[in-house]
Amino acid sequence: MPLVRIALRRGKSPQYLAVLRNGIYRAMRESFNVPENDRFILISQHDADEFDYDPNYLGIARTDNLVIVQIACNNTRTVEQKQAFYQRMAEVLAEEPGLRPEDLFINLLETAKENWSFGNGIAQYV
Repeated sequence: MPLVRIALRRGKSPQYLAVLRNGIYRAMRESFNVPENDRFILISQHDADEFDYDPNYLGIARTDNLVIVQIACNNTRTVEQKQAFYQRMAEVLAEEPGLRPEDLFINLLETAKENWSFGNGIAQYV
């Protein structure tokens, strides 16, 4: 049910991108109650003039290695589950590919279950 969009600066290797995708999926499975095989992940890479961010917003020192992760998901999780998920994703991506936690920006877009169709023109969760 989550739809994951990852945005980052252009230039990372295919292996780095695979590790990002796999790490985010792992964190979702471990701490966000995502079922196995529920994997829909898109990556967009941007040139420097297309990727604008504040390097110090809220006192967090970001670099050009910033990864922005936006996840559309059902509105069924508690604040505690979300906090645990943010922490777990930061831990997993720090392990591999070595992403600094300061360079991980996560945004959830929560929606009702009836707003999803996974194919065949059917709202599977209704």
